[in-house]
Amino acid sequence: MKRKERTKRQRWSYKRSIKIDGHPTSVSLEDGFWNALNEIAASRNVPVSDLVATINKDRQHANLTSVLRLFILDHYRLLASRSPGSKC
Repeated sequence: MKRKERTKRQRWSYKRSIKIDGHPTSVSLEDGFWNALNEIAASRNVPVSDLVATINKDRQHANLTSVLRLFILDHYRLLASRSPGSKC
């Protein structure tokens, strides 16, 4: 699918600006990952920017977007493993 066609039909990722330790940073993630970050932040009673700052502080990889995706994946894997009857 060509980029223009994909953009017209649906946007796969969204770039948002957030502040990390007072510095504006652009992060591009798919909508589902933004929704997940919002859910995780809400469950911890912190703003998304604070959650991202915490994740950023501990990161060992250069790419923040990849680190955020892996954090979200790990978060939901842990939740799934704690569910009754889970085979994770």
